[in-house]
Amino acid sequence: MINDDDKKHLKRCIELATEALEAGDEPFGSVLVSADGVVLNEDRNRANSVDATYHPEIAVARWAAKNMTSEDRAKAVVYTSGEHCAMCSAAHAWAGLGRIVYISSSKQLGEWLQEMGIESTSPINSLAIQQVAPNIPVEGPIAGLDEQVKRLQQRSMQKG
Repeated sequence: MINDDDKKHLKRCIELATEALEAGDEPFGSVLVSADGVVLNEDRNRANSVDATYHPEIAVARWAAKNMTSEDRAKAVVYTSGEHCAMCSAAHAWAGLGRIVYISSSKQLGEWLQEMGIESTSPINSLAIQQVAPNIPVEGPIAGLDEQVKRLQQRSMQKG
C-alpha cells in the first residue's frame, strides 16, 4: 500500500525528472530512503549530459553500496519516476537494496511512445523488474502520478 510518505518521495522523483528534462536529459528521478524514512540520496537522469549509463537508479545503488551496511541497504526503499530498466534492476539487486516503488511502468512508457508514433531507441529489451531481479519487492505503477510522468515523457519526445 502506498502511504503519504511514499507519495511525498514519489513527488520528489517527479521534481527530479523535471529537472533532468529541463537540463536536456531524459525525465527520470530517484530517491533513496532509509528504513526510518530519512532521505539518504537522490539523483536525476544524466544520460545525455554525462553518459548513456548515468541513470538515477544506478547512481543511488552505487551510493548505497559505498555508504550503507548490507542490512541497511536491504531495508531501504528506492522511489523512482519510472520502472527500472534491466541495467538498473541488476544494479539494484547487486547492491542488495530493498523495495522499489515506481510511478510509471516500462510497459506504460512503451505504450506512450506508440501513442506518439515514436519507435523506441533503447538498445536493450524492456523487462519488468521482477524478470531481472525476482526477489525484490516492487510496487507500481501509481495511478494519478503516472499521468504527470506521461506529460514529462511527452515533452521529452517532442524535444527530440
